[in-house]
Amino acid sequence: MTGAGSEARLLIIGRGLRAFVDGYVAVLLPAYLLALGFGTWEVGLLSTATLLGSALATVAVGTWGHRFHHRRLLLIAALLMAATGLGFAGLSAFWPLLIVAFLGTLNPGSGDVSVFLPLEHARLAETAHGNARTALFARYSLAAALCAAVGALAAAAPDALANLGVGRLAALRAMFVVYGAVGLVVWLLYLRLPMPAIQAPHSQPAPLGPSRSIVVRLAALFSVDAFAGGLVVQSLLALWLFQRFGLSLSAAGAFFFWAGMLTALSQLAAPWVARRIGLLNTMVFTHIPSSVALIAAAFASQVEVALGLLLLRAALSQMDVPTRSAFVMAVVTPPERAAAASYTSVPRSLAAALSPSLGGALFAAGWLAAPLVMCGALKITYDLALLAAFRKVHTGA
Repeated sequence: MTGAGSEARLLIIGRGLRAFVDGYVAVLLPAYLLALGFGTWEVGLLSTATLLGSALATVAVGTWGHRFHHRRLLLIAALLMAATGLGFAGLSAFWPLLIVAFLGTLNPGSGDVSVFLPLEHARLAETAHGNARTALFARYSLAAALCAAVGALAAAAPDALANLGVGRLAALRAMFVVYGAVGLVVWLLYLRLPMPAIQAPHSQPAPLGPSRSIVVRLAALFSVDAFAGGLVVQSLLALWLFQRFGLSLSAAGAFFFWAGMLTALSQLAAPWVARRIGLLNTMVFTHIPSSVALIAAAFASQVEVALGLLLLRAALSQMDVPTRSAFVMAVVTPPERAAAASYTSVPRSLAAALSPSLGGALFAAGWLAAPLVMCGALKITYDLALLAAFRKVHTGA
């Protein structure tokens, strides 16, 4: 295997490991916080702190990250992940947990919003070109989706441990210890990433330049999408299932497993679809039906109907993830890719950071359908605006 292929494999394995623990944390986080005695609003506020902290870290990468090698920053992020898991496992008071959520790498959603994302995207973009780059991003997203699905099944582990006599709170804490341990494994994995003595000129990360206007427009639109998604971030969707239909941890974990499997299949199909209709059309015309399904689920009176609609959403809503990443990398110059990944991730994280607390407040007020309807409507608006703004933009190799 070539050096580039070996590096891509390491990044994909690392992404898969992180997705596995993210998969169960997104389901367990609301249950853990409720077990600690917090309410639905606190669940949303902690999710907000997590996303806000990730956004500011991503700003730092976009502004100053070009001064450091990606490998060094990835190693620091992995150690921060380990500290985050241990902090959540060992703390019980709200304010210390809020600080750890803000500074750490915890992910309350199904996608990656951490500082890992722009760094890994920039390195992946250097290892392939054109359709091969789209396929590589699809494999990266596919690995994440599959591992997150398996991780969602692991959310049932506290129930299994409780049957063996382990206290529920202790079992939940143990899952965060595992999260921290995986952070150390990722650190060891990224120690194997190459760090050449002299970087090629085209691969030296740099601030935004010629592509600034395109990135600014993308960032503005992505922020609308992210704000909408934050209203039903996976932890809040799990909370909605707990409150609306009384689902157990095991049942919720099983649902998110199958949702994750459908997401994985969609990641596999995304490059095939993109080759035929283009990156932008794939992003838009798979996203709109998923938003319609989410709005319909908000009004479903039977759990089977709601879960079916949410599974339909899962089969379509994430096809834009690899195509969006490939689209951003394709419309900027190679030296700008790390900065572009950061600056398009930042508004997503900032906007998404505002909405979970709003979603939690709406749940606490008893308006259980409102966050789902708002999310779907805003996402449809984003898709139509994205299509109008970028339908004539050329995507090169």
